[in-house]
Amino acid sequence: MLRKVNRVLLGLAGLALFALGGAVLVGALDLPRHWGFTLPGWWPFRGPDDVVLSAAGRTRYKDDGWWWPVVFAVLGVLLVLTLWWLLAQLRKHRLGETLLDSGDGEGALLRARALEAAVSAEAEAMDGVSRVDVRLTGRHRTAPEAQVGMVLEPHAGPAEAVGRLTGDALGHARESAGLAVLPAEVRVTAVRHGAERVL
Repeated sequence: MLRKVNRVLLGLAGLALFALGGAVLVGALDLPRHWGFTLPGWWPFRGPDDVVLSAAGRTRYKDDGWWWPVVFAVLGVLLVLTLWWLLAQLRKHRLGETLLDSGDGEGALLRARALEAAVSAEAEAMDGVSRVDVRLTGRHRTAPEAQVGMVLEPHAGPAEAVGRLTGDALGHARESAGLAVLPAEVRVTAVRHGAERVL
C-alpha cells in the first residue's frame, strides 16, 4: 500500500513540477516571440519580465474573511499528510508473503501470516510462555526479519525462553523457508500477577 502511495505521490509531484517548469521556461525564454506563436489567455507566465505572483494576485483576497481560514486549513492538512507520509517511511514494512526455496529453481510463495502463526504456535507450546506475537518485516520477501513479542509466566527464565525461541521455533521457521538467516528482535515481558501472601 505504502509503495503505491509513494509512486502516486512522486508521479503527481513530477508532473506538477514538469508542467510548472515548462510554463516558466516558455515565458522566460520568450519563445512565443522567437517562434511566432501565441499563448492561451490562461497561461501564467507570458514573458521574461513576468513574476510568479503579481501584486494584484498577492492582495486579491486579503480583505475577504474566508481567505486566511482557508489558507491555514489547507496548510494544516498538508502538514498532517506530510507527517503521516514521513512516519510511514520510517515504520518497518510488514511482509505479505515470503519466497520459499522449493528446490526446483522456481520457488513457492508462502503467506507471511501463516509462517507467523506457525512460529507463534510452536513458541506458545513451550513451558513458561504465555503468549507470543510474531511479525515478519522487511523490504524483500526473500530476506524477512522477525519481530517477536513474548509474554512469559512468572516462573519462566527470560534467557532460557529466548534461547528456546531462537533455537526451536525460529530455527524451524528458517529451515522450512530455506533461509540462510532469519534475524529476529525479541521483546520479552512478564505476565502481571499479584503478590503472594507469606504466612
